[in-house]
Amino acid sequence: MRRMILTTESGADLPEELADKHKVQVVPMHVIMDGQDYLDGTLPVTDIYDYYERTKKIPSTTSTNSHEYLEFFKKIKSDFPDCIIIHIGYTSKASSSFQNAIIATEELDDIFLIDALNVTGGLTAIVMYAVTLLENEPTIDPAQLVAKIESKVPKSRLAFVPGSLEFLRAGGRVSNLAYLGGALLKIKPRIELIDGNLVSTKKYRGKMEVVSEKLIRDYLGEYNMDREQLYLIYSIGLDEKIKQSMDEIAKETGFKNVKWIQAGAMISTHAGPGGIGIAGLEV
Repeated sequence: MRRMILTTESGADLPEELADKHKVQVVPMHVIMDGQDYLDGTLPVTDIYDYYERTKKIPSTTSTNSHEYLEFFKKIKSDFPDCIIIHIGYTSKASSSFQNAIIATEELDDIFLIDALNVTGGLTAIVMYAVTLLENEPTIDPAQLVAKIESKVPKSRLAFVPGSLEFLRAGGRVSNLAYLGGALLKIKPRIELIDGNLVSTKKYRGKMEVVSEKLIRDYLGEYNMDREQLYLIYSIGLDEKIKQSMDEIAKETGFKNVKWIQAGAMISTHAGPGGIGIAGLEV
């Protein structure tokens, strides 16, 4: 039986303990700060916020390039000869990373590439679905596994409220930011992944403890989520009381497992400190 290996990118914010436990290999994306290139995962998130406080500039991010992908995949092939790689990638609509993976694998065999059309917890939800499939049926045909994973891509739902609108504006990744109008600095937008694009779908007003409750209740009212697993995402700086409240609401509404995910450096560069998000799979 040929071994199948799951891979993803650091923009999934897949917790290290889950990656290690389930042997998911993660390729880093990049954060650029003060003219220096840092691999996502090696840079403390607090350094990003300290840099902004000091310079009032937002670090930039770049995708994993094709050479890095090639070396990443070749290393896996070297470590596990005759393996099959299933790569679940960061949305191609917000990064060139997935296209770079395609370029890197043009001359490699037995690598399946899946565009998750999602980021952070929404991407993690798909990766962990793949983990469960593979662990429950280790002899599954690779093409069948890929088909099942791809069927869940449109069912992954991510919604978040950024902690800092300055970071959000500077990132320029939200396709309809003009929707927020002149009230930009007075409101908190809800951002979702729609067909792989970051889109502002709603406006909230008030303090984050009020907004966070509106976020989770609206989300659960709009989507028929699988109650087996919910992912709650936060960026450093979020009040612990808000996390406790979100956790309680999730459990009160029937979720059997709730996993908190800390946004890494790459995602935090766009979301800013004190952000909150929710992700899972629709039934």
